[in-house]
Amino acid sequence: MAAHNKIDTLSHERIETSNTLMIVLIVLVVAIGGLVEIVPLFFQRSTTEAAPGLKPYTALQLAGRDVYLREGCYNCHSQMIRPFRAETLRYGPYSQAGEFVYDHPFQWGSKRTGPDLHRVGGRYSDEWHRVHLINPRDVVPESNMPAYPWLEKNKVDGSVMSAHMKALRTVGVPYADSDLAGAAEAVKDKTELEALIAYLQVLGTAVK
Repeated sequence: MAAHNKIDTLSHERIETSNTLMIVLIVLVVAIGGLVEIVPLFFQRSTTEAAPGLKPYTALQLAGRDVYLREGCYNCHSQMIRPFRAETLRYGPYSQAGEFVYDHPFQWGSKRTGPDLHRVGGRYSDEWHRVHLINPRDVVPESNMPAYPWLEKNKVDGSVMSAHMKALRTVGVPYADSDLAGAAEAVKDKTELEALIAYLQVLGTAVK
């Protein structure tokens, strides 16, 4: 018994006094734990199949999503409503995994300087969004959101939309050849402001 305790003590001492060994073991434990948590999700239909009614973004909506990412909107707005009463009363039905299968990358976020946007689609008119994005304080006086007036002047670059949609198709978004062929025409003469509004207006509308 004493010999066993001595060996056990030496093993602990070896681990605790070796930085390299400690790091390797920590990484190993975290990796195993991560695999146990993550791998089963790849085999659950609720996380891998699109929610009923979910459609891929149109070319204009996808262009708006690109603007959303470029301007860093995800730094202040999350897109994940948690299944708590306080969340659903304020933002609407909680988010479901199947609603994000066409999002690459998803915009769940973890910071809410501004409100969650996952159910913002259809909540306000296009004109409200236009005014809000050009100068937020015109509709929300206490807002600390920056203004984005240049979006009304910048045109969407239609030349890149087909390639973008083709890349998304390779990771599972079901775009047809006709979607790719008509992408440039679909965003022709559209402003980045119009595109961003189109994206915002579709968020969370798949779930009725």
